[in-house]
Amino acid sequence: MTTAITWGINTLERETSDGYVFRIHWTVNAVSSELREDGTAYQAGAYGSTGLQRPKKLIAFDDLTKEQVLGWLMDAIGADKVSDIEAALEAQIAEQIAPSRQTGTPSSWAN
Repeated sequence: MTTAITWGINTLERETSDGYVFRIHWTVNAVSSELREDGTAYQAGAYGSTGLQRPKKLIAFDDLTKEQVLGWLMDAIGADKVSDIEAALEAQIAEQIAPSRQTGTPSSWAN
C-alpha cells in the first residue's frame, strides 16, 4: 500500500500592525493507492493549529509563500511530531483496509 500525504495551510493569524504571523492553522491528508470496492480511495486526515515565535526579521504578509509557511510549520512542529502525525494517518488507513474490530450479530440470528 502506498499512501500520499499532503500538508496544507488553511489560514494564518497575524498582527495587523506589522503582519507578524503568530499562528498557522493546518491540515494533513493521507490518501491510499489501494481502493475500496466502489473505486474510492481510503483516506484519513488531521487538523491542527501551531503557534510561532516572533522572528527577528519579518516578511511582509503579502510576500509570504505557501512553501515558506509550510517550512515554518514543519520547524515549529518538529520532525518527530510530523512523523508521528503521518504514521497515525497511515495507521487509520490500514485499519480501514483491514479492520481489527467489527460490530454485529451472528448471521444465524437473522429473523
